[in-house]
Amino acid sequence: MSQRTATVSRTTGETSIECTLTVDGTGESTVDTGIGFFDHMCSAFAKHGLFDLELTCDGDLEVDDHHTVEDVAIVLGQAFDDALGDRSGIVRYADRRVPLDEAVADAVVDVSGRPRFYFEGAFSQEQIGGFTSDMARHFAESLAMHAGVTLHLSVDGENAHHEVEALFKTLARTLDDATRLDERREGTPSTKGTL
Repeated sequence: MSQRTATVSRTTGETSIECTLTVDGTGESTVDTGIGFFDHMCSAFAKHGLFDLELTCDGDLEVDDHHTVEDVAIVLGQAFDDALGDRSGIVRYADRRVPLDEAVADAVVDVSGRPRFYFEGAFSQEQIGGFTSDMARHFAESLAMHAGVTLHLSVDGENAHHEVEALFKTLARTLDDATRLDERREGTPSTKGTL
């Protein structure tokens, strides 16, 4: 099996990002975005998805967290898309439900090459440290659009820290399941023969 790894760089007037992703990893990560809670979530994403992730972002945090979170998601989505290539041999579909104390998050994904995003729920508090809670939704949407996946997410709870963390963990577990190689499968998992 060839190693499914990608390195993506992105520099704009708002952020400068370097990202290396290994899909078939062990969950090791080094993350520095300048937003402590977001670093924690990206590290949890890597750990629970068994993705190896090296990620740095120098963003315009003097403005707010929006550009940093959005652009990291764009780069991470592009890294998934690049690392998966033609998606030959993958499982393709997956769903997970992950709790964290009172919170629970659900994810359903189709690694189809056709980006779509749907979200149900709300976050109980507006901020978690320097992280705007709704940026978790926007992170997932931006990742889905640039990874080429259809993603349905939902979250419910009473504590935004728990809600966001459950969301990142269920997204990680679902993407891990859907991107795994199925030894029974040859070629792309589509009757069209391509994704």
